[in-house]
Amino acid sequence: MNLGIENLPATCDVLVIGAGPAGAAAALTLARAGLDVVLVDAHAFPRDKVCGDGLIPDAHHALRKLGVLEEVMGQAQASGFVGCIGPRGGRIDVPGMLAVLPRKQLDMIVCRAAVAAGARMFAPVRFTAPIEANGHVVGATLHHGDETREVRARWVLLATGAVPQALLAAGMSTRHTPSGVALRGYVKNDAMVGRITALEIVWHRAIKPGYGWIFPCAGGLFNIGVGIADSHTEHKGGKLTKQEVNLRQVMVDFQTVYEPARALMQGGTLQGPMKGAPLRCTLEGARYTRPGLMVIGEAAGSTYSFTGEGIGKAFETGIHAAEAVIAGGAANVGANADDDAGVDARVRADYEARLLALKPRFDLYQRANIVNRHPWLTDLLIWRANQSPRLVRRMSGVLNETSNPGNLVSVKGFTRLFLDRG
Repeated sequence: MNLGIENLPATCDVLVIGAGPAGAAAALTLARAGLDVVLVDAHAFPRDKVCGDGLIPDAHHALRKLGVLEEVMGQAQASGFVGCIGPRGGRIDVPGMLAVLPRKQLDMIVCRAAVAAGARMFAPVRFTAPIEANGHVVGATLHHGDETREVRARWVLLATGAVPQALLAAGMSTRHTPSGVALRGYVKNDAMVGRITALEIVWHRAIKPGYGWIFPCAGGLFNIGVGIADSHTEHKGGKLTKQEVNLRQVMVDFQTVYEPARALMQGGTLQGPMKGAPLRCTLEGARYTRPGLMVIGEAAGSTYSFTGEGIGKAFETGIHAAEAVIAGGAANVGANADDDAGVDARVRADYEARLLALKPRFDLYQRANIVNRHPWLTDLLIWRANQSPRLVRRMSGVLNETSNPGNLVSVKGFTRLFLDRG
């Protein structure tokens, strides 16, 4: 791992740019299928990454498919519930298969597995621009310091996250601004071990249109943060402007209205500075493909709008892209230009169809984002859930992706809150 730019090969089957969940999952899946994979990242590993670090059921399923779930859970802090806390202090614990592991550890595990499977990883190496021939992406220009290298590849997978520069350079961005923003820090506080045992998400009018969270990691470490899912508002003409929201003030307000957050911060030690990051949500903001290139992970908008969760879906998009390449026979091209074009079209159509199959759920989470703008709705949901085991099961189904999240926040859904006597 972390081979220098001077060691980059001139060619490979697939060049994966970005070694986060999407890129590493793609590289691992492709390498296991026998393809020659080069994986690059702008930062040497292990490296920190701003994230809530929560692993919900979709992430568990992806990690199991990748063959690294056992290793991840050996380092993670497991939890059987996510605690939803409303403005009036009401709480409902929603059961699910959950865990927390800092991205510094999680990403290292998956990248190491990709390298063990045969992928070659180079870092720090930064993407500059695609290499094109007759409208087809055939590789990328990469650099570090004063060194520049070109790598030719049958496919380039762009997994560069929420920052738009790489998308812009590749001609794939349809939205320059992020969908949301978040701020998080790590706090060591042994006194809170046993007091905060579930993933906690808090809604309150003082922190709208977002939410606060506290996620317990192993060893007395806690991930605490705040997020705003709709940080940029669209006006006439499609122009997006940032809302006047100061995330650091929102963090202060979170501690003011939620006593456990205040106790955690006042009695603990902050491990490094609080860090902010943009979010790209709802599978929007980028073109998914062009000849020779696919966009995966958060670069493609793989984060859920309502909850800000994106690790599991980033894994899924990376796996989907890799499986499309493998199923399309993309390792066996090069003899005939017409055949190559057919393979390219088939692979891209397969990948885009897989993303479009996920899109309705992303849209429903966007609708559910009304709860962040109107946090009093969580009081209603929590009050009714504490009276209805059936509603708790429905909420658990949303978490486990067996129920429709839109059903909880639609007019029909609210009507059912009062009709459901189960």
